[in-house]
Amino acid sequence: MKKLFTVALVAGIMLVTANFAKAQTKIAYVDFNSVIESMPGLKPIQTQLQNYQKTFMDQLQSMQTELQTKAKAYETNSKTMTDATRTATENELNDINKRIQEFQNSAQQQVQAKSAELFKPLSDQAKAAINTVAKEKGYTYVFDSGSTGMIVSPAGDDLMPAVKLKLGIK
Repeated sequence: MKKLFTVALVAGIMLVTANFAKAQTKIAYVDFNSVIESMPGLKPIQTQLQNYQKTFMDQLQSMQTELQTKAKAYETNSKTMTDATRTATENELNDINKRIQEFQNSAQQQVQAKSAELFKPLSDQAKAAINTVAKEKGYTYVFDSGSTGMIVSPAGDDLMPAVKLKLGIK
């Protein structure tokens, strides 16, 4: 009875080990940025983002023109100004310069937020296609070959053609 139990236990362990050996990890890679760049919805988003940036650039340009005009007037008239007027003008120039810097920081943050908002649907669509292809082909891991910092990685399959096909991109 004891021998039968031992034989059954060994057979069970061998069966479990065989199943683990069959369940290999499949690895693939795809360049996520290339997928996004090849999607047809990218161009309208880029145009919309450029138009949004242009509004900030126009405002910034007018603020810089104002600063240059006042700085030139200050340089021209500074020798004839009283100390109080000179100090007030310098303070005004410093204030304009400070507003320009604050505006640049605010504009940059707003453009980044708008970019994230506009690109999110495109990014989500690409991720969904990659997930679908990975599941269909049985891949456990899919690495982004465009942005990974890996120097050494295991060999894998390129999913780019399958993902483009899934998205309807030629």
